[in-house]
Amino acid sequence: MHTTVWDDAGAGGPPAVLVHGILTWGDDDQYGFAAQRPLAARHRLLLMDRRGYGRSPDIDHSDWAVDAEDITGLLVSCGGAHLVGHAYGGVGVMAAAVRRPGLVRSLTLIQPGALRPAEADPVVAAALARARAATAARPADLTPEEYLRAATESVGMETPEPTPARLRAAATTMAERPCWEADIPLAPLAEAPFPKLMISGDWAGAPEAYRKYAGEPLIAAARHIATAVGAAHLVVPGYYPHTQQPERVNAALADLWTAARTA
Repeated sequence: MHTTVWDDAGAGGPPAVLVHGILTWGDDDQYGFAAQRPLAARHRLLLMDRRGYGRSPDIDHSDWAVDAEDITGLLVSCGGAHLVGHAYGGVGVMAAAVRRPGLVRSLTLIQPGALRPAEADPVVAAALARARAATAARPADLTPEEYLRAATESVGMETPEPTPARLRAAATTMAERPCWEADIPLAPLAEAPFPKLMISGDWAGAPEAYRKYAGEPLIAAARHIATAVGAAHLVVPGYYPHTQQPERVNAALADLWTAARTA
């Protein structure tokens, strides 16, 4: 598994492990964590490429539970770290934090794709039903380029350039275990002593279809999870918080990490 390491000042403080979502990789400047580079001035950042993404090896079926094992391995190797997970990566870091809470310095979730814990919400329940139906109806011969185009154009988003790295990410995304079905227990996270932060967008400026079918369920799930685990909840303008609002997100992460270190 490949991990990009940024440690611009030899900070020596507790490291932070950042785990990306779908269609991307750790240091991708479009959907990944490239905009979090300034945090490396004070912290050692470990940007994990999930299996099948970026420079990590291929995998037949990407899986949030396998991601959790990989994240746990990184936590063990560095003696504990702050955890940050976006979307699909948010599910993996939640699962890793449940498994090894003693190695977690803080937990930050950026619009995690964990919908099952909030299934009682009608908006989330409807989103789960749509996702299950869409997955079952997906053509078996769909190519990664067709998937990439459909996943973006269908909700009014511009399709990213189909580079080899992006198409590989799309191929992995197509075959991965759905993260929205992960029933991560929230009670252990609520009981864990480390500080928790939820970051989500207000989805202002998003195409209407994208806000309705992705944004509203993610907003509802984020609100539910934040309340259930006792996380502070930061809402920022837009729909990709760490790429569209990097200054605000980076400031929140820096404050959280400092508070965790001095607690």
